[in-house]
Amino acid sequence: MKKVFLEGAISPEFISESIAKHQSKHSIGAHNIFLGQVRADEVEGKKVESIDFTSYEEMANEKLHEIREAAFEKFDLTCLHIYHSLGNVKVGEICIFVFVSSKRRKPVYEATEWLVNQVKTEVPIFGKEIFENEESQWKVNS
Repeated sequence: MKKVFLEGAISPEFISESIAKHQSKHSIGAHNIFLGQVRADEVEGKKVESIDFTSYEEMANEKLHEIREAAFEKFDLTCLHIYHSLGNVKVGEICIFVFVSSKRRKPVYEATEWLVNQVKTEVPIFGKEIFENEESQWKVNS
């Protein structure tokens, strides 16, 4: 199975290379991309500086495989990729990259939203918010 987890932030170069690789796939007529970026949330007067992501990788990879298979059954897709950061990702950096391709635009819109929601609710990926004062707390997805 293809690598899903990347150490640290997902770089703009990685994202652009992923897009460029699909130019040779001439059956694709539409792409949709979701990029999740670490926000500078304020919690009880403390500002988030970064999020440290951890995961039960084997379990997460199994769940992501199930989600991927379900997406291909549910939507008319040509291609789909999900990448998520592990380790420390600073405010303003990308931590999740979902890239969906199809012959037409409607399936990519629907699939992208469904995929992001599935990853957020079903995959054992955990984020610890690190504050400017170096305190931390486990993040609750919203």
